[in-house]
Amino acid sequence: MQRSTQGQLDRQLHNRHVQLIALGGTIGTGLFLGSAGIIEMAGPAALVAYGIGGLVIFLIMRFLGEMLVEEPVAGSFSHFANRYCGPFTGFLSGWTCVALYVLVGMIELTAVGKFIQFWWPQVPVWATAAVCFVLINALNFVNVRAFGEFEFWFALIKVVTVVAMIVMGCYLLFSSDRPDQSFSNLWTHGGFAPKGLGGITMALAFVLFAFGGIETIGFAAAETEQPEKVIPTAINQVILRVLVFYIGSLVVLLSLTPWNQLVAQLTAGGDPYAKSPFVQVFASLGQGTAAHLLNFVILTAALSVYNSMVYCTSRLLYGMAREGNAPRLLTQVNRRGVPVPAIVFPGILTAVTVLLNYVMPSGVIEALLSLIVGALVVTWMTIIITHWRFRRARAQAALAKFPAPVAPVSNLFCLAVMALVLGVMLSSPEVRLSALALPVWIAVIYGVYRFLRRT
Repeated sequence: MQRSTQGQLDRQLHNRHVQLIALGGTIGTGLFLGSAGIIEMAGPAALVAYGIGGLVIFLIMRFLGEMLVEEPVAGSFSHFANRYCGPFTGFLSGWTCVALYVLVGMIELTAVGKFIQFWWPQVPVWATAAVCFVLINALNFVNVRAFGEFEFWFALIKVVTVVAMIVMGCYLLFSSDRPDQSFSNLWTHGGFAPKGLGGITMALAFVLFAFGGIETIGFAAAETEQPEKVIPTAINQVILRVLVFYIGSLVVLLSLTPWNQLVAQLTAGGDPYAKSPFVQVFASLGQGTAAHLLNFVILTAALSVYNSMVYCTSRLLYGMAREGNAPRLLTQVNRRGVPVPAIVFPGILTAVTVLLNYVMPSGVIEALLSLIVGALVVTWMTIIITHWRFRRARAQAALAKFPAPVAPVSNLFCLAVMALVLGVMLSSPEVRLSALALPVWIAVIYGVYRFLRRT
């Protein structure tokens, strides 16, 4: 095992860590909490939106994977953008991703507070967010092995629970005599696509948020033993994870309870994200113990995702600082190989979550979600275009160790989907602000970039 020296990270993540991190990385509030709004938009046809979104994310991960296997670096796609698309693209993608991960951290802390209220409604969300913020950041100060162990066991809990939930749901479906519990619920309440093609298209933009964070496996490349073997295996499992965890669980969920009844229950309080549809279904079926257990697992999922955001943001800032796109102070690591300043800086920004939940406790998730979708589009478009330039710049692209399938046709397909998502964002009042803010954000980042280059 390589020991850290001043300014270098340790390779302390083993194969089991990376595999479970990747496996659990797709399971978070995007599935457990965000699926409520997606079901409301598309009904059972949300399955189609998840399928298309899963294919796009798999291709994007293969683009990133091809580059990572050739060059396993801490900065991940920001490093590649800087090298193959120019310094400003690296600067833009890096700071956009920092903003993205800080926002995701905020939404996960907010979600933790909401899940705690399932048991103790009197506990304010801001108080829970503050406690979890301190604990998770303290964990990341230990070393990367501590992060890997935490993610390994929490991911294992999530994976086992989702599989158990699917099995339990199938048992209820096949053993129940109730006519309202049947696979026919997928097409008998207004049809399979009650909101039409427009509903599926609208849902697709929000589905992509559900997969947000799956690209974080790229940041583990610099601290992984044998990345040329570990990274391809983890990425190739994406399609299987989408089929089992998202589509499989939603088929069971929407068969146990008609989608329109489920939406009515979730929106009764005026906030479709206030409760998990998974917990709601099991609670409505009288499975009290299962509902409490599942709520605990969803809570661990949110904590796990926030832990990943703390880790990935710090490694991204570390890599950017080494390239000159962030303050040089962020390259400092302690004797355990932990980039302490790179953890503290985004932590200060994420602490704003506590204040937001105190000032506006009922609208934080929706506000943050709209901003996250826009940042994700920029991040993924950067990966798509950078891989295209990466292929053109390398004469030996045909001999790549882990080539992306049918590139550059797959690059064009993913760009078309991203363009569609931008169109949906502009037409949707919920996330229009995020789409309109993108050119403003790019202009601000460009202004900062030019100022820093001059000085």
